[in-house]
Amino acid sequence: MEKWRGLKVWQKSHLLVLKIYKITRQYPKEELYCLVSQMRRATISIVANIVEGSKRQTNKDQKHFYTMSDTSLEELKYYFILSYHLGYITTDQGKYLMPKAREIGKMLNGLKFYLSK
Repeated sequence: MEKWRGLKVWQKSHLLVLKIYKITRQYPKEELYCLVSQMRRATISIVANIVEGSKRQTNKDQKHFYTMSDTSLEELKYYFILSYHLGYITTDQGKYLMPKAREIGKMLNGLKFYLSK
């Protein structure tokens, strides 16, 4: 099994990707090539950078990819806010998504702190 599949942060991030795909299916069709695409790409970027970082040989390289993952996560958090203000997600969906994103962010920061030692 790939090393990255055992990382809790990868597992939680992968579940977030699945949730984003499910939620964005309900967005208006005119958002398909804009907000929906951006949200999906940002979410996938979170997971893909975790995967790539896990294969890097040095702590510095790993930390770099985990930082990139974290920046994609911040982008996604903004899309949650925008989606809420546009009426595309409900308060309940926002209350589910934002804590999940924050949890992933804490895990990424923990990995980066560990690699800085």
